[in-house]
Amino acid sequence: MNKNTCKSIQLGKGEMHVYDFGGVRLHAYQTHDLIDDEVFLLEKDGKVLVLESPCFFDNIAELTAYLEERGLEPAGILVSYHAAGASFLPGVPKYATRGAAEYSAAGGGKALIDGFAAAFGPAFDHAVHQPDHFLEEGPVTIGGIELVIHPTAEAFDVELPEFNAVYTHMLGHDCHSIVAGAGHADAMIAQLEGYIARGYDLILTSHYTPEDLKDAGTKIAYLEQLKALAAASGDREQFKAAVQAGYPGYSGENYLDMTAGFFFP
Repeated sequence: MNKNTCKSIQLGKGEMHVYDFGGVRLHAYQTHDLIDDEVFLLEKDGKVLVLESPCFFDNIAELTAYLEERGLEPAGILVSYHAAGASFLPGVPKYATRGAAEYSAAGGGKALIDGFAAAFGPAFDHAVHQPDHFLEEGPVTIGGIELVIHPTAEAFDVELPEFNAVYTHMLGHDCHSIVAGAGHADAMIAQLEGYIARGYDLILTSHYTPEDLKDAGTKIAYLEQLKALAAASGDREQFKAAVQAGYPGYSGENYLDMTAGFFFP
């Protein structure tokens, strides 16, 4: 499946990219919100398993209408890295690992939600989804969709065998990412090399449209260069300037600021 082989549907605010795999379909919802969220609908036999939640009220209304207009019945929501937006699909079963629930209730996820609530005000739904089903590492089937759950330090990633795809928090081949030092960069590189070895068609992330293994290779090169520039820089500002000069077209300047803070605390 080529990442560009999809049907695009323009919505009022966001945009939907629909990939047809025969027995299953992937609806990738590009929210166009203030933090570039992406939400995924995994469709099979008229039901959808939702992967992540929109967190701005206008996107919640738009995605709810999309489901209703197409007669798609939500079978559950996988709440991993993005737990805000609890007004979305109330009453639908919520699935998470215990680590992901802790991340959103008291860890780094809570800090992000609190920060977004302060920054974006009433447009942002800061209420947190409360999981009623807890997932463990390994295979599970929800709504007829086969999944393989992989807990991470923050939440969890998901393999999708029927889509030959994998979901993780961030990739972004032409945007900066939050990299918490050289050790974290090495861990990200190892993860991406694993995706390449497994031969996934698509890499899904919650801040970007679906990407592919070529994009993974591009990101690996970026991460290696990031480490080299950090080693050659004397301070945070010198590092930032070097990265900006090397990648002038990259988005995500706020992520670069955070990365610089990790490399030069």
